[in-house]
Amino acid sequence: MEKRIITAAITGAIHTPTMSPYLPITAKQIAEEAVRAHEAGAAVAHIHVRDEETGRPASDMNLFREVASYVKARCDMIICFTTGGRLGASVEERIKVVPTFEPELASCNFGSINFALFHVLERLKEVKYSWEKDYLAMTEDFIFPNTFKTLKDYSRYFKKYNTKAEMEIYDVGMINNASFMINRGFFEKPVYLQFVMGILGGIQPSIENLLFLYNNAKKLIGDFQWSVCAAGKHQTNMCTAALLMGGHVRVGLEDNLYLEKGVMAKSNAEQVAKIVRIARELGIEPASPQEARKILGLKGLDKVKF
Repeated sequence: MEKRIITAAITGAIHTPTMSPYLPITAKQIAEEAVRAHEAGAAVAHIHVRDEETGRPASDMNLFREVASYVKARCDMIICFTTGGRLGASVEERIKVVPTFEPELASCNFGSINFALFHVLERLKEVKYSWEKDYLAMTEDFIFPNTFKTLKDYSRYFKKYNTKAEMEIYDVGMINNASFMINRGFFEKPVYLQFVMGILGGIQPSIENLLFLYNNAKKLIGDFQWSVCAAGKHQTNMCTAALLMGGHVRVGLEDNLYLEKGVMAKSNAEQVAKIVRIARELGIEPASPQEARKILGLKGLDKVKF
């Protein structure tokens, strides 16, 4: 059967504790969620961390280490560290996970966008923590910066530590950015693209837009591995489309707090189990971590530093 990689994005830096009682906050909760997602069929865990007292997105290397070490001790799952970090973090703070942990895989955002969450405030009458409103509100005047200099600097770290870049593509222009950086030798083929759809400020989720992204990438880059993640209610539809098109998929509470309309997901594993069921209905099997390593050309779990 065909094998596809399923990634679980465990907690992210978008949703706040008020939005769901099931959002993992502590390092132990995040790590346990990753292991459960692995047991449900995910080969990769995409990891952010949060302040354990308030749930605010954080960049604490000790928390990242605690999560990664816990997961590694219990399974052979691939850990994909974020270099997006928390909104507003410096570039130096965001990239620090790569030299610190020398991971197999880490995200790399391929362009600057208006990363907007402020409109979510319209649905939040009260919040659990005071920081939540300010954090969401500031995105009305926030640019998520990923300049060519940033990409150039990042590429040195990815090369030095043999970490694969998961190239985050929020809009079609970022494919051109990726092509430019590949052609200049900063990133080497074969590359791994992730089409991120549904963020206010980026491309919106639709079959037409997914085909548009894919076809442009084929023209500009050629052969590549690719995955899709989509915000909110579009998660399942866009992931199913990706499976039909030959792509890999990402689910998880970073992207969507619901399992279906009106039903909150109680864990990342529930969303993983759902997309596994859909994949198998289509004759597709979830790749194991070892199979995913082969597909993506990763260096192996024995070469990380956590």
